[in-house]
Amino acid sequence: MVIEAISEMDLSPADDTLINRLLVTAFDDSFGDRSYFQQRHHLRLVQRSGAEIIGHMALCYRSVRLGDALVPIIGLADVATAPSMRGQGVASALLKEAIKIAQSSQAQFFLLFGNRPIYAGHGFVSAGNPVTFTALTDAHTGAVTTTPTSALMVMPLREMTWDAGAPVDLLGFSF
Repeated sequence: MVIEAISEMDLSPADDTLINRLLVTAFDDSFGDRSYFQQRHHLRLVQRSGAEIIGHMALCYRSVRLGDALVPIIGLADVATAPSMRGQGVASALLKEAIKIAQSSQAQFFLLFGNRPIYAGHGFVSAGNPVTFTALTDAHTGAVTTTPTSALMVMPLREMTWDAGAPVDLLGFSF
């Protein structure tokens, strides 16, 4: 199956609805009528079966602070596979494409919040850095929070070394 990369600004209303349908089906929590959990992204990767979107990953390109350094990163978000398609390689194919895109960017690191074995199997490693972010709940801005997390995973993309002891400031919402 072909993986499509869709710029957020080129996302059609029909695909926006199909992605929402997939996210609502794949997760217990509600995305409302949105095709994203926290905020719109920069790039969507989708895989289709006929007219339906059966797999989705969103990429966010931005800078974060790693200690005192301002570092460009790619963040992975809103990963979903249709329940009927799980275990058939959809997420793995999408993740391989996401990694290729991240490697071709100027980003130093590829980050995600999660702990599924698929991520470690593709080269992400756990990082215990304290993370500062602006909480978003139901598309409303919440408090700025700093918390240790065991869910942060990192993949180096360039020569820069990840400082596992440095605080990470996402300079906004989590992805």
